[in-house]
Amino acid sequence: MDKCEIKNNTASGSDEFREDRRRQRLLLTQEEIRKLCVINDWRSAFGVLQTLSVIVGVITLALVFWHPLVIIPAIILIASRQHALFVLVHDAAHYRLFKARWLNDFVGRFLAMPGGISMCTYRVVHRLHHNHLFEQCDPDVPLIAGYPRGQRYLLIKLGKDLIGLNAWKTFKYFFGAPVINDDAAGANRPLDDTAPSLRKAARHDRWWVVAWHCGVFTAALVGGWWYEYLILWLLPLVTLMQVLLRLRAVLEHGAVSDQSSVLRSARTNLGPNWLMWFLFPHCVNYHIEHHLFPAIPFYNLPECHKILADNGTLSDAEVRSVPESLGMIMAKRGLTG
Repeated sequence: MDKCEIKNNTASGSDEFREDRRRQRLLLTQEEIRKLCVINDWRSAFGVLQTLSVIVGVITLALVFWHPLVIIPAIILIASRQHALFVLVHDAAHYRLFKARWLNDFVGRFLAMPGGISMCTYRVVHRLHHNHLFEQCDPDVPLIAGYPRGQRYLLIKLGKDLIGLNAWKTFKYFFGAPVINDDAAGANRPLDDTAPSLRKAARHDRWWVVAWHCGVFTAALVGGWWYEYLILWLLPLVTLMQVLLRLRAVLEHGAVSDQSSVLRSARTNLGPNWLMWFLFPHCVNYHIEHHLFPAIPFYNLPECHKILADNGTLSDAEVRSVPESLGMIMAKRGLTG
């Protein structure tokens, strides 16, 4: 894995996510790119309302029928929709949720806060993942690199996620301090490498996240619903949602065949609709397409995939079924490639 030098970036908009325009024009026509990158506020709003409606509906059912046979499935569904909220926050971080910048950032921050995420900080951190994929300053390297590591390794990691032991690492990441390990040696301080305006927004946003959680927890204590809040929101957030985050990230980048090529360093995962809804909400399974064209909003990624598949671009790319991807990341070291 190569080291990288990060130079201070004075950009303040979507140029924070570097795109290879020349390569893009070799894969799609200018007109295809233009159409795919159009933001449809109504489709974004539908995705937001759909996710929030499921959360509200499931919580309501659990409160009305307070029984383990209802609460346990509710926790599973809530965790999956907490993950779906994060995917929408991801689009907002890319400035692709709503056309108006103020609305995009307002909704993105609103959706992020209940999950303990600073959207403005995540925007800065995530930029490094796109611009320096698999380099040492890629903040996602500690999570995605080194696979395959064997079945036991991944199951232990997922087990620790499931009992909440790794949640602190996730919140540290979303507050701008990614965890480091042997694959990402040295301090990683994303906020030191960004425009002053983005750095100020990130630090301001983190205080709002802290204030939101302190306020909600205080209200829960005073209102006498702290137990329900703990069981139906915080518990899925620090347990099963952590499993979904890790598993999706590893399926997207783990045990890839060529870290120097976008077509083979990211992976598009395919599967039945129910699995995509649960594990890859809002079309986030089209990950090659996202890395090639970060400006495409989530609902246009399936069409992008179809065009790239039809023109032969994906013929030798990392496009696999979820079971096939799982087999690769859980194989013993040295058995894939």
